[in-house]
Amino acid sequence: MYRFLLSRQWVILTLVALALIPTMIELGFWQLHRHEHKVALNRVIADSLAARPVPAESLTSPGAEIGRDKLYRRVTAQGHFDPAGEVVVRRRTNADDEVGYHVLTPFVLDDGKVLVVNRGWVPGDRTTQMAFPEVPAPPKGEITVTGRLMPDETTEDSGIKNVQGLPDRQVMLINSRQEAERLGEQVLGGYVQLTAPQPADGLPELIPAPEHDDIGPHLAYAIQWWLFAAAVPFGWFVLVRREARERAGAAAEEEPEAAQPATV
Repeated sequence: MYRFLLSRQWVILTLVALALIPTMIELGFWQLHRHEHKVALNRVIADSLAARPVPAESLTSPGAEIGRDKLYRRVTAQGHFDPAGEVVVRRRTNADDEVGYHVLTPFVLDDGKVLVVNRGWVPGDRTTQMAFPEVPAPPKGEITVTGRLMPDETTEDSGIKNVQGLPDRQVMLINSRQEAERLGEQVLGGYVQLTAPQPADGLPELIPAPEHDDIGPHLAYAIQWWLFAAAVPFGWFVLVRREARERAGAAAEEEPEAAQPATV
């Protein structure tokens, strides 16, 4: 009855089903790992934002990498802004998804080292992004800044191409090593998203704190993939039973016709 399973069509269908099951199970575990990563990252962000600010130099140094445990840690620094070394980062959006620039201003510490400070978002020309945008001047004199410590942006991590030949004083990535080469100074690893002092006229727009209460749909996707994996053998079994019934019915219809005597 089930000899049809040896036909070319059913062999291919069975092999496809056998290949789909482990693939869907693996996809489910991939989504589960993404869920676990998101939960752990949210915990790190929440702990960092709740911690008291510490001096930036206690968490980073020239050439240092910002690890996950330091992500979004609130830091302070005392010194002065150097607007002469200011650049803008292209193709950055604000809370309303408007495209503009992030403003990077070197902050010279009392010991001479430099901290890269992202002062926030400013709008750009809607027709071209070749000209340097209007950027309000930073506060003058000795001040204390507070912000969130961030790791350097890289092409691999961000997916943003580090395009060459950009207009003067424009960059694509926020990277302390590149800033150290450009400025010729000792630059602390990573950079800081400014949270204080607040800009006087609302520009640049400060970057809002990251959302950290959303775990995303990854767990639901994992369950869906596993349900799909379970449905494959069930569907294969249903198809086999239907095919067997149809073949049995066709054979039963042929037998009476074959048994009828010949008429003269």
